[in-house]
Amino acid sequence: MFVDKATITVAAGKGGNGAVAFHREKYIAAGGPDGGDGGRGGSIVLVADDNMSTLMDFRYKRKYVAPNGADGQGGLKKGKDGADLVIRVPRGTLVRDKETGGILQDISGSEPWVLAKGGNGGWGNKHFATPTRQAPRFAKPGLPGQRREVTLELKLLADVGLAGFPNVGKSTLLSVVSKAHPKIANYHFTTLYPNLGVVYAGEGSSFVMADIPGIIEGASEGAGLGHDFLRHIERCRLIIHVVDASGSEGRDPIADFEAINEELARYNADLASRPQIVAANKCDIITDPAGFERFKAYIAEKGYPLYEISAATHQGVTELVQAAAAKLAELPPIQVFEPDYVAPEPTLGTAEDLTIRHEDGVWFVEGDWLERLLGSVNFGDAESRMYFDRALRTSGLFERMEEMGVAEGDTVCLYELEFEYKK
Repeated sequence: MFVDKATITVAAGKGGNGAVAFHREKYIAAGGPDGGDGGRGGSIVLVADDNMSTLMDFRYKRKYVAPNGADGQGGLKKGKDGADLVIRVPRGTLVRDKETGGILQDISGSEPWVLAKGGNGGWGNKHFATPTRQAPRFAKPGLPGQRREVTLELKLLADVGLAGFPNVGKSTLLSVVSKAHPKIANYHFTTLYPNLGVVYAGEGSSFVMADIPGIIEGASEGAGLGHDFLRHIERCRLIIHVVDASGSEGRDPIADFEAINEELARYNADLASRPQIVAANKCDIITDPAGFERFKAYIAEKGYPLYEISAATHQGVTELVQAAAAKLAELPPIQVFEPDYVAPEPTLGTAEDLTIRHEDGVWFVEGDWLERLLGSVNFGDAESRMYFDRALRTSGLFERMEEMGVAEGDTVCLYELEFEYKK
């Protein structure tokens, strides 16, 4: 079964907790704190796999969870990092945020991409030792990993797309010019999913051709199979528009040509301006030469190159392939979609939503919205730091801490951020 869209939920691993431990060894007095840090949680990583052609693997398994990091131990032993969970997807898969629909990444290259980052491990009590606090009895917990719900959408990577009404000979043409073996029969919608084939146009010259299931009027609005598979023509650099020049089914080639282009434009306005070559198929069984001449004149007026072919008898096929290869040499490479996802502004809460505790002279402040806020702030930028300070003051955090007895000079710890409190 060809599956080209799937929704999955991923959760990266939680970081391990830091350890509270003290060095105890014979003949060594006051060994001091030696709690190790927790390990980093495993991340969710996506990798393109050329051996996959559909998203079938994601039809039944929809949740992926990476391992957590191990807790730290005494003797300054750092916890083991959680292993990254590698998910393989077909090359050409778009990753979209489920809620907004924004593109997170286009998995068209060979570089692995981190979809969800594992949480950092917590610090052991060794980090909190100071000249005045020589035996801290606390450590930091590990941070949770990122969670995402995403939609995977496969857009085939093909140089040339075959477009046209059902039963005009697209599958036959693909089988003739490549080693692909699509199902071929004399009825509409024989092709139920896209087929790919590598076309060799000469020494050192080849390209990938995609046979898109037949498009009909209303396809852009969901009619027929075109709505499901029009996305696979978006990356194609060149469209070969296959038309039944014989009118064997009583159809008008000019009306068919206009209808298909209208559907392409409705689905994606950019497709209307995509370079096209017209392949007038079934020229060996033309019964209305005058009608065919009108079609040729119409195509010439539109400015499209036209090749008279018969996929069944191989007539004109070589010339069509050579023309497609020559045109592709002039065109830019296959489109790679740029990420357009904009992370939502962190939703800020109030100080009442935060947990504040005082241990060994250190104030620990934790909470969901504070964690999200910290992840969105660039502390190397002055304006970003000012925004962070305003957000904390607006939440009422400082007032609540002063009510609880925080004093100037006390150490305040906000997850991995530690500073000295000043009024």
